[in-house]
Amino acid sequence: MYNSDLPTRAELPTTNQLLKSTAIAMAVAVALLVTVVLPAEYGVDPTGIGRVLGLKEMGEIKQQLAEEAATDAEQTAVASPAESAPEVVVRSPAEVATPEATQPEAATSDVWKDEMTLTLNPGDAAEIKLTMAEAGIATYEWVTDQGHLNSDLHGDGPGGKFISYRKGRFETSDSGEFAADFEGVHGWFWRNRSEVPVTVTLRTKGAYSDVKRVL
Repeated sequence: MYNSDLPTRAELPTTNQLLKSTAIAMAVAVALLVTVVLPAEYGVDPTGIGRVLGLKEMGEIKQQLAEEAATDAEQTAVASPAESAPEVVVRSPAEVATPEATQPEAATSDVWKDEMTLTLNPGDAAEIKLTMAEAGIATYEWVTDQGHLNSDLHGDGPGGKFISYRKGRFETSDSGEFAADFEGVHGWFWRNRSEVPVTVTLRTKGAYSDVKRVL
């Protein structure tokens, strides 16, 4: 069965042509590595092209999420059962059923339950978590004294559960409320990407049993 003619010796590429093609392919690969892969995957941008194309920001976000995941994995590995088991707010029948008990709640609804303040030097990170039952609602606000922060409001639960409620970059404040998607610890991760120390004050209230700094 006839398929095709074999190429003649003259039609085959020479050694110099093969070396030239290999060198060109290597040069293109190195250029793509420096201008695309490093900025997009690791936030490293030696040429500045990644910032222009928006790839450097993508890489920085990926690295931040990887650091958060590693931190959460370490905390899960060393946490004792008492620390890893979320607590649930339990109210007495009098607190949930009688008019007398609900009146003070309404009267103090605008009062914050907890307030925490911490300072991050340039490049430093911190994390504060609330221990919450599923569907519990927390209200919050945080504000910085100067500079700005990158933030990630997220939750961790038993069995590797994870959810990110919102992310922010170069922010000086944020406020709102969220409902816990599952039983676990839910809260804020901040990293100081400004060039000055930043003091952040967090105020919270709502259906949670504990608040503490975990990083």
